[in-house]
Amino acid sequence: MGKQDITITVDSVVLCNVNNLFKVLLVKRKNDPFKEQWALPGGFMEDGEELEDAAKRELKEETGVDVKSMEQIKAFGKPGRDPRGRMISIAFLSRIFCEEDLKAGDDAGEAKWFELDKLPELAFDHDEIIKAARRLL
Repeated sequence: MGKQDITITVDSVVLCNVNNLFKVLLVKRKNDPFKEQWALPGGFMEDGEELEDAAKRELKEETGVDVKSMEQIKAFGKPGRDPRGRMISIAFLSRIFCEEDLKAGDDAGEAKWFELDKLPELAFDHDEIIKAARRLL
């Protein structure tokens, strides 16, 4: 069997509850793949970084949101989920109590809250990740 390079990424599902209406935080991608499409905040781990620390860092860089705690949802590694190559994403869930002020940065062109039942078309397999997070609610 041939050896293939595998990259680990992290994604964050951040939910807030406003008047019994759940909203999820999404970012509009600045770069390919899926340029200009909405996605969960996330990205590549840095050397020596813990999974949860990487997820918190990417979330802060892309949205300005700083969360204290995260719960690991599961790993997503279906071949072809990312056109750049073999990527395994470890997804995390955070619940916050309000729609914090958002400040898009890094490789996110925009950050915005969306109602869970009115999501735009999402990049990668992020719809599957959100479905998995909903099962934990």
